[in-house]
Amino acid sequence: MLIALNKPFGVLCQFRDADGRPTLADHVRQKGVYAAGRLDRDSEGLLLLTDDGALQHRLTDPRHKQPKTYLVQVERVPDAAALQALRRGVTLKDGPTRPAEADLLDHEPDWLWPRDPPVRFRKHVPTAWLSMTLREGRNRQVRRMTAAVGHPTLRLVRVRVGGYALDGLGVGETRLLVG
Repeated sequence: MLIALNKPFGVLCQFRDADGRPTLADHVRQKGVYAAGRLDRDSEGLLLLTDDGALQHRLTDPRHKQPKTYLVQVERVPDAAALQALRRGVTLKDGPTRPAEADLLDHEPDWLWPRDPPVRFRKHVPTAWLSMTLREGRNRQVRRMTAAVGHPTLRLVRVRVGGYALDGLGVGETRLLVG
């Protein structure tokens, strides 16, 4: 079984939390599935869940280099040098990253839902949207990469993992991809 979840902001990628915070159990009714990869509590978007260990391995093992695409709202508008640095790969505390696909978008995608709570608005600090595709998955990697080039991430939405995409899935909704 393979399930797509549009994980809302603030939801933990686990099924139980001793502190009572929102978890996957609030959105996923199927039993015996587990997340194939993770999204931080403050990230949103596509999370795949499966009961198939081999499929989970193919989706998450770094040797398979499954591309993961994100929409990223950042502080200020990145210039060509910042975008090129992301495309070459940047050096983080845990070493250099693989090159990423990074493109500046003209505007926020029309289909994107409002975040709850909204991203803090700063009147004198413009924001921009990037599309970034990575082929590795380090802890908080997109956030650390954009910060390394001087553009902290304000909002992070995963829209695709390998051949699977959100495709109109509403916030908090699930879709059975493979029975």
